[in-house]
Amino acid sequence: MAEPYPQDAELLDVLTRTGEKTGVSKPRGLVHRDGDYHRAVHVWIYAESTRELLLQRRADCKESWPGQWDISSAGHISAGDSSLATARRELYEELGISLPKDAFELIFVFLQECTINNGKYINNEYNDVYLVTTLVPIPLEAFTLQETEVSSVKYIHIDEYKDLLAKGDEEFVPYDVEGQYGQLFTIIEQRYKENMESRSLALQKQLSQYAPLKLDLELTGLSEADKEALLYILKASMVIDDIFYEQVWYGNSALRDWLKEHSNSSYLDQLKWMYYSINKGPWSCLDENTAFLTTADSAVKLLRDSTKPVSGWKGIEYRVAFPVVKPPGASFYPPDMDKMEFKLWKNTLSSSEQKAATGYFSVIRRHGDSLPLTTSHNINQLESEKPLKSDDLFIVPFSQEYSSSLAKAAELLRKASELSDSPSLKKLLKTKADAFLSNDYYESDLAWMELATFESFVGIRDDIATSQVKLFGDHLQDLERNLPLDDMYKSESVVAAPIRVIQLLYNAGDVKGPQTVAFNLPNDERIVNEHGTSMVLLKNVSEAKFNNILKPIADVCIKEEQKEYIDFESFYTHTICHECCHGIGPHTIVLPSGEQSTVRMELQEVHSALEEAKADIVGLWALKFLIDEGLLPKTLVRSMYVSFLAGCFRSIRFGLEEAHGKGQALQFNWLYEKNAFLFHSDETFSVDFAKIEAAVESLSREILTIQAKGDKAAAILLLQKYANLTQPLRIALGKLEEVEVPVDIAPIFGAANKILDMSS
Repeated sequence: MAEPYPQDAELLDVLTRTGEKTGVSKPRGLVHRDGDYHRAVHVWIYAESTRELLLQRRADCKESWPGQWDISSAGHISAGDSSLATARRELYEELGISLPKDAFELIFVFLQECTINNGKYINNEYNDVYLVTTLVPIPLEAFTLQETEVSSVKYIHIDEYKDLLAKGDEEFVPYDVEGQYGQLFTIIEQRYKENMESRSLALQKQLSQYAPLKLDLELTGLSEADKEALLYILKASMVIDDIFYEQVWYGNSALRDWLKEHSNSSYLDQLKWMYYSINKGPWSCLDENTAFLTTADSAVKLLRDSTKPVSGWKGIEYRVAFPVVKPPGASFYPPDMDKMEFKLWKNTLSSSEQKAATGYFSVIRRHGDSLPLTTSHNINQLESEKPLKSDDLFIVPFSQEYSSSLAKAAELLRKASELSDSPSLKKLLKTKADAFLSNDYYESDLAWMELATFESFVGIRDDIATSQVKLFGDHLQDLERNLPLDDMYKSESVVAAPIRVIQLLYNAGDVKGPQTVAFNLPNDERIVNEHGTSMVLLKNVSEAKFNNILKPIADVCIKEEQKEYIDFESFYTHTICHECCHGIGPHTIVLPSGEQSTVRMELQEVHSALEEAKADIVGLWALKFLIDEGLLPKTLVRSMYVSFLAGCFRSIRFGLEEAHGKGQALQFNWLYEKNAFLFHSDETFSVDFAKIEAAVESLSREILTIQAKGDKAAAILLLQKYANLTQPLRIALGKLEEVEVPVDIAPIFGAANKILDMSS
């Protein structure tokens, strides 16, 4: 017979030994009696100027470690609640401090396994450890203590506290500073001990990975009306840029403004701003998204009413916190939401709600992220103001989430539409403006397909270059029909993708780090199925990358007798084919169960890397097919393979966390295993022309078949086996770093800046 427990007993989610939810919840007392694994939060308050941590003395009535000094604030995560909401609530309930979510930095997760009270209290607890960084200590009289939990608080120097824990002082709740919990001290120590010179050198090295390159182009072909319209388009793009900064993570805009404001304070501050501007966030795109800043570099905010008032004290000044590990869900999802929580929540939704929750034009929020914390700091009042359940997730359309910015962008696009001489541009600008406000992008995406001059990009169409690439769109169905894939998976009606070549004038939004040379849109599967896709090639960006990056790579990595095959025509033609091949192959698929789905939905997080690999390798296959059909010159054969080999090193340098880099590593290692790529004693590489065609076809078939079946398990195995930094790749990348070949370009938009300057 189950043991009775009070109806209002706090329930905790029971976890597996490895930390996953079991779907079972139990009263807190039974969890500790039975030793069930569960979750809790630890919140540390650190004063930057004095290097002190805030400690609380646990109330004498506490079941565990009564009367001992402990973490600033801590508490269990109740069943269904979220980590961050719990951290905020516990800090408020125990100490009377209300802080926004951007004050909390999740620094690590700690598994505590111990037994106390003569075996009656078993604590198997996963603790999410948060750090709140204030500039100066919060006055002790500002705290409102919850007497049932906390008897007093004090600050202690971090080194003294660490020493006391190491000695096992019985006045303090024990933590093993030589073990997992030692990360708290290591993280804080490291972020404040680095000197300006060493940090400056590190940032200089990271900046040297990008070659600054001015992109200038003539606007003589535009009418005066279109030039005026272009100004409004550029201004709208700058608004889109602001929205993107918000989408990276919720404190990003504050960090951007802070770094820019302080960029002239020192040479180090200037370097921070320069590298941040390239990455559009504190994580380095070329270093597998490793943080190059810490919260100690971040913006400072002042909260005047977050505690009870203290005479002569202006309030809490805290650092805007950001996670060391880049959030995989950016700010599209709550920062503490995991896949399991999303899956369980999604299953409670209607089909239309599920579609919105997994669509392109909405974000997921939780009511718990906006806990109604009072500023009166009366604990009795607090107890009566129970916050909304923090697991109450809900969908917010872009048009609502970014309403003020989108309204501004829509107004600018409408002004541009009124001025433009081009009917197709007028239509695109008007429908895009309407979409910003309605959140229905279907019509604007169709209009974009008719024109394709910009989305996050503003460019001037190159009519001559556009006419030269028409061949690829004309033969898209032929390519689909002859794909190295079982016929049952092929589409009978591939819609030829319109292809446009532009000279890039300006870009905004998600253009951080490595610069794209082309894009293929839209992503909406409805439009892909009904109308195909539309491709845009950025020719001046391609030329800049070839001259400044690919040629120097070839000089270092390609065997002498094959260097003659490196040319821009091959590099550029493969780029075209790459984009074409996004539009062929499996998209909408039928699962073994008979259910219709999409490749993207089935492969989920591995879709991007596999799709980029598909477009690359099938693009190489497609070039050979078009050559064999007499549609392209035979002189391209050797040069396309050798240029592709050199291009492998270029893309892999973007890092294996990035889809292109991971996909390129997969291709290189497959072709190397098949002896199509050869590694020589002088540490250079070459193509075996007798083996390359069969190896390309075999990998094309492998990837296309996985996509056609929606086989996520097979996709994961393929990437695990081949998308690795093998020894030949390490040697090549090491040589390129040694001679300081740039990894990518950092465009400077001269013409766009002139237009904007003239309007100011």
